[in-house]
Amino acid sequence: MKTLILSIALLLCTAAQAHGPDGDKHEEPSAVGSGGLARLPDGSVQVPKLAQRRMGVRTLVAADTEAAASLQLPGRVVVDPNASGQIQSAHGGRIEAGPRGLPLPGQAVKAGEVLAWVRHHAEPYAYAAQQSQRSELQAARVLAESRLKRLESLEGTVPRKDIEAARVELQSLTEREASVAGSIAAREALRAPISGVVARSDLKVGAIVETREVLVEIVDPARLMVEATTTDAGLATRIASARLAEGGATELQLLGAARVLRDGVLPLNFRVKAKADVPLALGQTVGVVVQLADKRKGVELPTAAVVRGTANEAVVWVKTGAERYRPQAVQTQPLNGTTLLVTQGLTAGQRVVVQGAALVAQIR
Repeated sequence: MKTLILSIALLLCTAAQAHGPDGDKHEEPSAVGSGGLARLPDGSVQVPKLAQRRMGVRTLVAADTEAAASLQLPGRVVVDPNASGQIQSAHGGRIEAGPRGLPLPGQAVKAGEVLAWVRHHAEPYAYAAQQSQRSELQAARVLAESRLKRLESLEGTVPRKDIEAARVELQSLTEREASVAGSIAAREALRAPISGVVARSDLKVGAIVETREVLVEIVDPARLMVEATTTDAGLATRIASARLAEGGATELQLLGAARVLRDGVLPLNFRVKAKADVPLALGQTVGVVVQLADKRKGVELPTAAVVRGTANEAVVWVKTGAERYRPQAVQTQPLNGTTLLVTQGLTAGQRVVVQGAALVAQIR
């Protein structure tokens, strides 16, 4: 009997422990995802050690630093006015091929090289007047030659000054005739103003071109410039360095800023210091990352450490446990093409995912 009473009391105690004070039954902690990848209700994710190695997840302890503030400006590739040139016709006419044929885009040329000819064409009445003047000069020249020969044959009996005057008159008529004859069949040489590469050519054999029409553009690809735009009139005085966003090692040298707004923005001119790491073409749109002289405090991280969260905000993944990672919203500023500065949302000492963050963010 005593044994039976003890058994009943034990059952009652067990039932009381399985229920709360209001009679609600206690539930065992959920073990969902404890054996694999899983996103937990609080937004964090669970990544087992084996999965971390397969995904190549690497972390870094955040440390406060002081780096130069930077921003990215829109820009485009333009020509250097001292290393580019245009070829135009002074009078217009018909295009004829040069010694090497017509130039092609991308062809290397040297300064002074004849690329094409422009054969001038005159109106019918002007052409007839030139022909008439040429005939008159030709007849006068023939008479002057005969008179000079007659005077030279009488040398010693006629004054020498008459012979010299006849000789000068003949020379003058000969030069005038050659000048008029040359104007009738004149052609203009289109020469390369600089050494470089043909960027654009609109020449075609037999085409009629007008005066001051741009026919060929030549640039020096080693001396290209980048024109960026900003609305801050005082930004140029605070720039310490600049580089192309598309090429982390392509440095730019600030030449100066315009003093007149153009379409509401202020142009900034940069020159590529060395050979660009990325191929550049005239008119190409590029991003210019400028570092300012003033510095800001924050945490410097690789750009791959910052990904987009569910609300499309910038987040980093912070390691809170051996297999637990939590997303944390941050504010960033670019430093260069490979690193950025986290200005808000991250404190020193937190372990941040710097490699594999994009894979961790895809876990559902």
